[in-house]
Amino acid sequence: MHKSSKLTVGLGDRAYDIVVGRGLITRADELAGDILTGRHAIIISDDNVASLHAPALAAACDRICRRYDQLTVPAGESSKSMSVLSTLLESILDLGVDRDVVLIALGGGVVGDLVGFAAASLLRGVDFIQVPTSLLAQVDSSVGGKTGVNAAAGKNLIGAFHQPKLVLADTETLDTLPLRELRAGYAEVIKYGLLGDASFFEWLEANGAAVLARDPDTLARAILTSCEAKARIVEADEREAGQRALLNLGHTFAHAFEAMAGYDGRLLHGEAVGTGMVLAYDLAVEMGLCHGQEAGRASAHIAASGLSTRLADLPVCDATNDELIAIMQRDKKARQGNMRFIVPRAIGDSFVCDDVTMETLARVLDASRG
Repeated sequence: MHKSSKLTVGLGDRAYDIVVGRGLITRADELAGDILTGRHAIIISDDNVASLHAPALAAACDRICRRYDQLTVPAGESSKSMSVLSTLLESILDLGVDRDVVLIALGGGVVGDLVGFAAASLLRGVDFIQVPTSLLAQVDSSVGGKTGVNAAAGKNLIGAFHQPKLVLADTETLDTLPLRELRAGYAEVIKYGLLGDASFFEWLEANGAAVLARDPDTLARAILTSCEAKARIVEADEREAGQRALLNLGHTFAHAFEAMAGYDGRLLHGEAVGTGMVLAYDLAVEMGLCHGQEAGRASAHIAASGLSTRLADLPVCDATNDELIAIMQRDKKARQGNMRFIVPRAIGDSFVCDDVTMETLARVLDASRG
């Protein structure tokens, strides 16, 4: 049997475990038995993931659940919408559910965010389990209870905080993940080193290629370290009043890029984050807050991972500064019309900055196009 590791997100009566290892989906009845036994489970996945992993999860549910059902949503970021959420909720209600139901999100970040928000909304809140099948979801979006959908005005602007009851990060699901998706998820792994753990970033510089080559032990360590970092931040600041905002390093830029791309699949979240983190370092250098050598090191590792580092290389390179800045002003982190950026002082040291001027921002965006 494959070994697995477990860590706990300590949130009092909302505490839950994150289990990381290979072959967890087939053991879901054992690992989630205290949550699922005798209850009605609904497995919700997308068109791509359902055929790969739903049969094993369904078999586990069949062994312990009173009843289980399966639903699918279309694959892709465009499913993080109010229209898909509405259809999903109606489909769930058509199954005749009560508050004893457990929703199981089987898929990447889109499915996890959508199903989590459905769980927060359904009957004013029901239990759900995260079974993330992409690297990005395993290290980031499945942990911490942020759920939601996108709006025309920007990404993740409609949602709720709703913690899962359990996260099962089965690394075996990454065997079938396209390399592009793996790289996009790795951007979020890099983020944890850059925002608060210089030694982890140094480890990634030495071992990132092995992570991307899917070496089981290296991959598991990268996921566990990332989850541990996020769990500690979420414990300290569950609803993003302060410290949790650091998890958005590079994201103010990234969300603007994604909104301009229209969530059409041309630009993955992690790809936008990779470039966004480079721009966060460029911004810090421009403001005299960070040494250029630190920025160069961050950019070099992001590039070595196969991710874009310049706005010029993204499918939204023709977006104007005014268009991008207008979206940034609507970002969830903005306060009283002021944009907030997570700005690095050095690798492993970041802070929330409220005094970025339009002129500085425009210079950084222009330079990234050059």
